[in-house]
Amino acid sequence: MAKMIPPPHSLATGIGGLPHTDPVQACDDVLAIFPEFPYIPTLPNRALLEGIVFNDSEQLPGRVIREDRLLFDSTRDQTAAMEKVYMDFVEGDFSSYGLHEEYASAFIEMMGRKIPSAQVLKCQVTGPVTFGMQVVDADKRPIYYDTQLADVLSKMIALKARWCEEEMRKNTGVGETLVVLNEPYLASLGSSVVPLDKETIRSGWADIASMVTGGLGVHCCSNTDWEFVVSLDPAVISLDAYATATEFLLYADTIASYMERGGVIAWGIVPAEQKIFATETVDSLYGKYLAIRTQLCTRMPEKLFDAQSLITPSCGIRFADRDGSVAIMDAAAEISRRIRKKHL
Repeated sequence: MAKMIPPPHSLATGIGGLPHTDPVQACDDVLAIFPEFPYIPTLPNRALLEGIVFNDSEQLPGRVIREDRLLFDSTRDQTAAMEKVYMDFVEGDFSSYGLHEEYASAFIEMMGRKIPSAQVLKCQVTGPVTFGMQVVDADKRPIYYDTQLADVLSKMIALKARWCEEEMRKNTGVGETLVVLNEPYLASLGSSVVPLDKETIRSGWADIASMVTGGLGVHCCSNTDWEFVVSLDPAVISLDAYATATEFLLYADTIASYMERGGVIAWGIVPAEQKIFATETVDSLYGKYLAIRTQLCTRMPEKLFDAQSLITPSCGIRFADRDGSVAIMDAAAEISRRIRKKHL
């Protein structure tokens, strides 16, 4: 069963993608900037298969890649492949749900690094909502709207998440792990255009949480129903605080209660897009972060806020070059250093 992670005390880490195409360089940069709370980046600019959804799709029953699109072949009977996922889930057999280099080159590279001094090692897996809404069947209908396929999908992702955390522990020497579900499609909660069923989401989350033994978090880089997200009880809620802090703080009492029971907020205060980042300075971003801290600390002790916070870029860094991505990550690390020096 998934658990909370130790308080990160305002350390910095990264989110998802980097623009790098060299996994060695990507891992070197991450470990240099975030040595205490490193993360395993994805490298979507390296190849189609390393992009979101594609990188976690290898074991999807009925998978077809056509014209750079990921599809589900509903014209053929996928019963046997789907039953295998069910059986593997029931038996807890995640051995065949691993990542391979052509899908996750930086993950494979990081597994060759020894980082026992890191407090937590984080990786990211595509969440079932986003996965299921991006993949369509022969009728161009998202497979997430098929109850049985949504169930299979959550169990497949649960097995993949478990494989990832086991590999991180076994190969890197790290004591604590965090698997974050990348769920930008949660922004559609409450939408009449892209309807999502909350009970399907909750059931899928429960499947994954039952399989994972370390921390299980969620990242959504747009505004959503944060009350519902908090109710899932993730170890970490990761958000674009640069763009959506105002909406997020409407749930201040809920957030305070969540942090009091051990939940961590990863405040994505540094814009991940280079053009926007260029309009800010570390000082201006630090000021924005302090404004969030001041507002939320009317509902909770400052000491608790600082203990249960992470500092991050707002999302994965894809729209930047390597130097730009390093500058964005460095800014998050510098804000973390300032907070920790002044308040911890």
